[in-house]
Amino acid sequence: MKLLVTGGAGYVGSVCATVLLEHGHDVTIIDNLSTGNRDALPQGATFIEGDVRDLADEVLAAESFDAVLHFAARSLVGESVEVPEEYWQHNLVTTLVLLDAMREHGVQNLVFSSTAATYGEPEEVPMKESAPTQPTNPYGATKLAIDYAITSYAAAHGLGATSLRYFNVAGAYGLVGENRVVETHLIPLVLQVALGHRDKIYMFGDDWPTPDGTPIRDYIHILDLAHAHMLALESNTPGKHRIFNLGSGEGYSVKEVIEMCRKVTGHPIPAEVAPRRAGDPAVLVASSEKAKAELGWDPKHTDLHTIVRDAWNFTSQLGDAAHSAHR
Repeated sequence: MKLLVTGGAGYVGSVCATVLLEHGHDVTIIDNLSTGNRDALPQGATFIEGDVRDLADEVLAAESFDAVLHFAARSLVGESVEVPEEYWQHNLVTTLVLLDAMREHGVQNLVFSSTAATYGEPEEVPMKESAPTQPTNPYGATKLAIDYAITSYAAAHGLGATSLRYFNVAGAYGLVGENRVVETHLIPLVLQVALGHRDKIYMFGDDWPTPDGTPIRDYIHILDLAHAHMLALESNTPGKHRIFNLGSGEGYSVKEVIEMCRKVTGHPIPAEVAPRRAGDPAVLVASSEKAKAELGWDPKHTDLHTIVRDAWNFTSQLGDAAHSAHR
């Protein structure tokens, strides 16, 4: 298929674009490189630098695309609280422009990069797709609004679409991994301590109602995530919008993650307890049973050792570059 991938220079988008190329698809990437890395662009993809909102109509008019995979978004929870206007513009408005360009040029297949942040505080775990959607920050709210928009476009215009709600994506695939200017994810932050870029890692509370007192999170390997996108792309049905959670189905505590990073890196990784952060749930784990049953998704890299090992292999080979921006 001839595919347009928005945000294909980012962590998730670049790995997904790489896997799509490996499976024989023709890939064109749009990315403004505001958070993505030029170094992450896969060989063999056509790259167009710029904003999706500015370029979507022009690009879709110029060539006949079979489908769009939409990753481009602002995704920092804290930032979304401080500057919500940027998130509504960059996430929701940009996606509406993209949806209209797809409708105008007859592209009826969409895979959308969504998030567990659409749910907010979990009422039960593992979380299913039927869980109430009550986002607690503008980032999650913009992604949920996009899901509503996609549902209506599917019903009215015959769009076939899938939204994939990720939990904690981690690991790396070869030369592509997490390398952000502003890092908020636990595993790469812990690995930065092992590299000497941070003195220690902070654990936000050790008195949570969990076995070891630290919060438990679900981690999904980036390669398993990429395969889910491919399955969604190949099975979209005109007029139908599907939503799937993607996670490992089991969680690991902050202490368990730090200990695994120590084991993999051979570094002591000093850790210090800090006050709890407001809004953090004790346990956040996904049920992926629907994705397994309906998509045929079969994640192969769910153990924590594999996830951390692959992330470390990527991060350590970057050396000092892991703490700098690649534009």
